[in-house]
Amino acid sequence: MCTAITYYTNNHYFGRNLDLEYSYKETVTITPRNYKFKFRKVKELDNHYAIIGMAYISNDYPLYYDAINEKGLGMAGLNFPNNANYKEEQENMNNIAPFEFIPYVLSQCSDIEEVKKLLKNTNIALINFSKQLPASPLHWIIADKESSITVESVKDGLKIYDNPVGVLTNNPTFDIQMFNLNNYMNLSTEQPINKFSKKLNLETYSRGMGGIGLPGDLSSASRFVKATFTKMNSISGNSESESISQFFHILESVYQQRGCVYMGDDKYEITIYSSCCNMDKGIYYYKTYENSQITAIDMYKENLEGNQLISYDLIKGQQIYMQN
Repeated sequence: MCTAITYYTNNHYFGRNLDLEYSYKETVTITPRNYKFKFRKVKELDNHYAIIGMAYISNDYPLYYDAINEKGLGMAGLNFPNNANYKEEQENMNNIAPFEFIPYVLSQCSDIEEVKKLLKNTNIALINFSKQLPASPLHWIIADKESSITVESVKDGLKIYDNPVGVLTNNPTFDIQMFNLNNYMNLSTEQPINKFSKKLNLETYSRGMGGIGLPGDLSSASRFVKATFTKMNSISGNSESESISQFFHILESVYQQRGCVYMGDDKYEITIYSSCCNMDKGIYYYKTYENSQITAIDMYKENLEGNQLISYDLIKGQQIYMQN
């Protein structure tokens, strides 16, 4: 399972936790403007916006998990089991495979309004990448520098929700996740006052008691509430260092630690990596489960007029600074 968020200070940030019990050989991958994007059912793109993000490259094709483009539009796909419903190919529609959806949107859209226009004629079709890589059940968060949306292909069709909290986890569907926040409107960053009974002399005995009732388990519904509460009440300075530090602290509130979610066969779900993208500067920051040091890759330090993918292996080993 996973968690994705947006965060805005003087700059705009987008990223996620990838929570799984296994990992492909994902790399930070830059797709330059002249890489030929081939799609299964629609016209290929010879020239497009440059993209940077986390991807598994197969047959020279970037299977993006999350990414931003040079215009500051970000997108991430999150696991959506039992709810994702991809359709058969439809005439007079742009039939896009799930694995193509992030490249299809980020290669040609600069903001949410353009995304919404593009999606009016888009059908997310049941098309596998290969026999070894069948279509994953996903839904997506898409964000620009002003707002975000959630896109879900379900039995009732393609749903596009405005996402006022800039947060996405997994199940249930996004409309239910948002409704569930009503159950937590009593939470506060301030100390509570006694509303239990005027007949009892109840007093606070610890800091943070205004947050009693905030979920702390690792389910997707609880992570949605926890991440939303943390993000919506989050305060940081406006510098790059303060902003990205706070971004990762928000994601840390819903980290998955090895041993807490057993998947069988001696496998445990963990937060494989966390990412934070500066949407204004085109910088991709990441940490891995074993490496808590922040690593950065700047897309503008590469040749964005090229036609070949550029990838960087993740630094997974712990980086420790010896101070003495």
